[in-house]
Amino acid sequence: MINIHRILTIPTDPGVALHDITPQIRSLVADSGMVCGFLTVTSRHTTTAITINEHEERLLEDIRRFFTRLVPPGEAYLHNDIELRDCPLDEPENAHSHLLAMLVGSSEVIPIVAGDLDLGDWQSVMLVELDGPRERTVGLRLFGE
Repeated sequence: MINIHRILTIPTDPGVALHDITPQIRSLVADSGMVCGFLTVTSRHTTTAITINEHEERLLEDIRRFFTRLVPPGEAYLHNDIELRDCPLDEPENAHSHLLAMLVGSSEVIPIVAGDLDLGDWQSVMLVELDGPRERTVGLRLFGE
């Protein structure tokens, strides 16, 4: 039985940014020798998310615009009252990022079939940065044979 845990470190872009992490994940699966099993991909932050979708520039821009309309950064959120919270005064006003992360989700489980990710032709695994730029980490757990 193969049971591997790895952490990916990804420097992210400003604001809302979608980073395709499929190549790094495919490399881990190939190096593991796993033929059959599954992979969990987990965001290790409260203002990032994990999703599977098409990594195409126009769609990525549509996603950024949709997120901004859905949860506008400039709204009055209680979390953004920094002086009322026990946190550093330079803490970012990022309630919108936390809310979006909850909607998108923090993890995905992907089957491994014949030694590769069981994804469709246009599917990519993406880290969704909602409060960048920052250095982020993603947990990967391979389990199978």
